[in-house]
Amino acid sequence: MSGAVEQHFGKAPTYTILDTDSGEVSVIPNTSEHMGGPDLPPKFLHKKGVEIMLCSGLGYKAVKMFESYGINVFVGAGGTVQDTIEAWKAGKLCNANAENSCAEHGHDEAGHDHHH
Repeated sequence: MSGAVEQHFGKAPTYTILDTDSGEVSVIPNTSEHMGGPDLPPKFLHKKGVEIMLCSGLGYKAVKMFESYGINVFVGAGGTVQDTIEAWKAGKLCNANAENSCAEHGHDEAGHDHHH
């Protein structure tokens, strides 16, 4: 829970899953399509039982894909995973929508630029 929140959700090497009923935490490898697996992240996480997804930011098309699998997306995460969970519990993260999702992404050979 002390790991930093990744800025590029789809390419995060792992995802942290918190069962809000039991408090159980599991860290799973990202085996979605972005990492060579068969499924896009929304479908991959849906199969893991995820209902709420917290991230730093996400494009609106991706938000709609998560919503199509019944996963509510909250944006504004930062710091550690623990910081993010505490911010969500305190109501400090925003439910993702067209206005607060990432408007544009730029990719280049050296890495990933994130524009808001």
